[in-house]
Amino acid sequence: MAELREVVVVEAVRTPTGKSGWAGAEKKGAFSGVSSQHLLATVLRGLVERVKKRCSAFDEREIEDVAVGCLSQIGEQGLNLGRLGVMAADLPLETAGWTLNRYCNAGLQAINSQAQALMTGCGEIAIAAGVESMSHYPIGSDLEAALKADFPVSFHPRVEERGALQVMGVSAELVAEKYGLTREEQDRFALWSHQKAVRAMREKEWYEKRVIPVEVERGGEKIRVERDEPPRAVSLDNPAEAYERLRSLPPRFKEGGTVTAGNSSAIADGAAAVMLMTLEKADELGLKPLAKIRSMAVAGDDPVTMLLGPIPAMRKALARANLRMEEVEVWEPNEAFASPVLAFCKEFGVPFDDPRINPTGGAIAIGHPIGCSGVLYFTEMVHWMNRHHLRYGMQTLCGGGGVGIATVVEGIS
Repeated sequence: MAELREVVVVEAVRTPTGKSGWAGAEKKGAFSGVSSQHLLATVLRGLVERVKKRCSAFDEREIEDVAVGCLSQIGEQGLNLGRLGVMAADLPLETAGWTLNRYCNAGLQAINSQAQALMTGCGEIAIAAGVESMSHYPIGSDLEAALKADFPVSFHPRVEERGALQVMGVSAELVAEKYGLTREEQDRFALWSHQKAVRAMREKEWYEKRVIPVEVERGGEKIRVERDEPPRAVSLDNPAEAYERLRSLPPRFKEGGTVTAGNSSAIADGAAAVMLMTLEKADELGLKPLAKIRSMAVAGDDPVTMLLGPIPAMRKALARANLRMEEVEVWEPNEAFASPVLAFCKEFGVPFDDPRINPTGGAIAIGHPIGCSGVLYFTEMVHWMNRHHLRYGMQTLCGGGGVGIATVVEGIS
């Protein structure tokens, strides 16, 4: 069998995140009137231009494929959004494109799948991306579309028996109960996520290295959206006030429960993309990588508690990289809710405010545009590692139905 090739990340970018403008929202977010294709095209074009700026010899016709993670593949997010994104971004028509859905895992799965293709000789350059407009297509909208169109919809009895259709917020309450997590612990973690995100945004020059502005039309004029909308500045400027606001929020999923809108991920719109190359190709072009893909894993878990799948996936990925948990210098567990991240902390014996955990904030503060999140927080991780010359990082995400995913990367010194 041929030896696997090493795969590296040469560039990673994302759009700002916009607050969701879904039908029940009091205020419409920055991207509520923007198509997913526009978000995706902006980030794909921005990614390619960043690489071109660094390397005049880079030829975008050598991009083999574009994989795009997306949860709700209906409307403008349907019709194979990955291929539509290639055309919208004016990439060469020789570049293929595809779309995948592994729920919240989708974006990171796009990265892993593209890395696997390059490792096994299927090309030299590939792009992995993710996008989600939760303003246009909230969770479950693909099923709702079928129901509204009066198509026959049914689930196999085993799917229903095993609780695979559980509401994730209820699962977050079950995780909190299993690990004895208090409301205060979850709110404190949420506050800390916002503080880190706001601090990172205020480092303007570094923030702009990874964030591509998006041009939108509003009220007949063009506006550039340059900053994440969901993070709350008050969390850093007046922590006591911010914490009191968090404490005042009612439980959303269980009477007397501990999971609120404040310690859950922000509903958001956004897109992100990374460029992967074989190490040989990056060396040939003189492109210094941000990181190298070391290992990856997926795991299934109880579909009722649902949010704990990352823990077995992490253990697999660490074993495949021949690493111990304490050797990892950046941990990026997805903040779908505070409770699964705090469960991660309990499992591995670390405090919730360990500086290695989501150092630029997570989905509670920045947002969780489902199909995009894996790529978004991968981007945050590799740029943080590169900036601080760190050796190992690991990203994980939970997903609907009880699936988890993990990827270990190695920094390039």
